[in-house]
Amino acid sequence: MNGSGDSRRDDPSQIADMPERWEVVDSEERFKGHVIQVRTDRVRMPNGDTTEIVERDIVVHPGSVAVLGLDDDDRVLLIRQYRHPVAHLLWEPPAGLRDVDGEPPWRTAARELAEEAGYRAREWHTLLDVFTSPGMTNERVRIFLARGLSEVPEDEVDFERVHEEADMPVAWVPLDEAVAAVRRGGIHNPLAVMGILAVYTARATGYRDLRAPDAPEG
Repeated sequence: MNGSGDSRRDDPSQIADMPERWEVVDSEERFKGHVIQVRTDRVRMPNGDTTEIVERDIVVHPGSVAVLGLDDDDRVLLIRQYRHPVAHLLWEPPAGLRDVDGEPPWRTAARELAEEAGYRAREWHTLLDVFTSPGMTNERVRIFLARGLSEVPEDEVDFERVHEEADMPVAWVPLDEAVAAVRRGGIHNPLAVMGILAVYTARATGYRDLRAPDAPEG
């Protein structure tokens, strides 16, 4: 018996999240904005009591991608962007919405890398698949590792940065220093935190087990 009193034991090598859908009795839209929607689902609890129905508020999100760029000197590429909801300038990886129908996520990531940081990459791998806050939103993010980076020539730049993106400094941070910044609480963006630690772990294994950029999403 384990410490929680549960006699069941899972094989650590087989741990994986599992798709599941409990019955939704009805839904009500509360808000619809430019990017997100908020709705309330009334969900039937599968606990043997078919009368127990609870309400769950959900932020509906189109999904995102993020890119951890890594150069030959083991430096990660970060940009600094103003985030109004938290009133901070945050160091983040290039990232963006999955808002182009039919576009493969790695191509969305390549576009964001070029538009936000001015770089392109020769080599792409899937680093992580995450739900950013599964208790309140269905947003899912695929985080990529991009290597073999080079700057996009000025004559090939065909986009204009506006609003928060108009003035975003780019920094190349040694990976070990980025990890230290995460651990001391200097970096708060969750995609940066997860991506930096994942790259650090991947480096320790020689980047052997990374998935292809078009690997299936679970």
